[in-house]
Amino acid sequence: MKTWLASLWARRPTWLAEASQGEAAWPGAPLDTPSRWVGFDMALTWVIVGLLALGLVMVYSASIQLPDNPRFALYAPTHFFTRHLVSIALACIGSGVVLATPIKFWERWAPWIFIASLVLLVLVLLPFIGKVVNKSRRWIPLGIMNFQPSEFVKLAIVLYAANYMVRKMDLKENFMRAVAPMAVALGVAGVLLLAEPDMGAFIVIAMIAMGVLFLGGVNGRMFLMTTAVLVGAFVLIITFSEVRRERIFAYLNPWDEKYAQGKGYQLTHSLIAFGRGEVFGQGLGASVEKLHYLPEAHTDFLLAVIGEELGLVGVLAVIVAFFWMVRRIFVIGRQAIALDRVFAGLTAQGIGLWMGGQAFINMGVNLGVLPTKGLTLPLMSYGGSAIAVSCVALAMVLRIDMENRDMMRGRLP
Repeated sequence: MKTWLASLWARRPTWLAEASQGEAAWPGAPLDTPSRWVGFDMALTWVIVGLLALGLVMVYSASIQLPDNPRFALYAPTHFFTRHLVSIALACIGSGVVLATPIKFWERWAPWIFIASLVLLVLVLLPFIGKVVNKSRRWIPLGIMNFQPSEFVKLAIVLYAANYMVRKMDLKENFMRAVAPMAVALGVAGVLLLAEPDMGAFIVIAMIAMGVLFLGGVNGRMFLMTTAVLVGAFVLIITFSEVRRERIFAYLNPWDEKYAQGKGYQLTHSLIAFGRGEVFGQGLGASVEKLHYLPEAHTDFLLAVIGEELGLVGVLAVIVAFFWMVRRIFVIGRQAIALDRVFAGLTAQGIGLWMGGQAFINMGVNLGVLPTKGLTLPLMSYGGSAIAVSCVALAMVLRIDMENRDMMRGRLP
């Protein structure tokens, strides 16, 4: 008996190697027995959970004082914390459903999901359906929460762009047949988003669409030409919008007396928060800027509160976590493409572009590197729709990784 146990212990490195190649996880086990350490990307999962957990704590810290404001006088101190916690719970349920759904299902329904997102963008503009907050009509009230269609359209454009590139794979050298239809779809979504208005979401979906086209192998000259057209469109939008022009000028010189109490107010107080945080921060809950000095501290400017309370160390931890997560997502996408699963690979990489790009823009706005835009920090800022859709998108990435591993172990055709 002792000899048999000793032989099993001596062979343990061999079992791990065999498990990674699709063999039995232990002697005598059936070949289709899932290996716990190779069937699921636990590292990526824990990074996502860590960002969600830190976001929950910081949303509570940034919003606990809001009932002191007459605007939120009827709210309990835990109002935003509770709603954020409920959003995470609903997101986990939705993510579980997505984890159990094959990627082929999303590939088949991608065009219809994109059409559904456009319908929602139209519905939110109707006066008797859409809800106006801060002069923007972006939300559809659902009782327990407000749904933001512009968050859903980010996921829809990822799926549609990946599906589109798979269908047009043989036409990548012909501009009118390969790029023009995608440009029309992006243009329709952009017009609807700008009507809300939500230029931040338009920038994100344009970045996603262009990124997926580039990764899908569209001709370089066509890509550069399309990029130039988009940049020109953004310049025209800013030129003919006085509000957006003011934001650009305020970003360039936020401390000017003309802007410090106006368009540059959020940026100046965000920079003050980072300055107060120094290296190790003032301590959790000790932020002063969140005490009605920094508007939207629990949404768009959550990173500033993190900087003030947790210091440079906390901000760097968040940046490193997002960098590692996005890098891992791109690795999963490359693995899928190498396995000839082009839709799955482009979907994963599109989600990586979305998470990385939006996080970069939010961090840039908080740090004064980019002009102020109404974009939240993925997985962390308060917002039920953003949390739910982001978690569902990341669950798709985990599902893609699971299918990659199953295919490499010979369990998928």
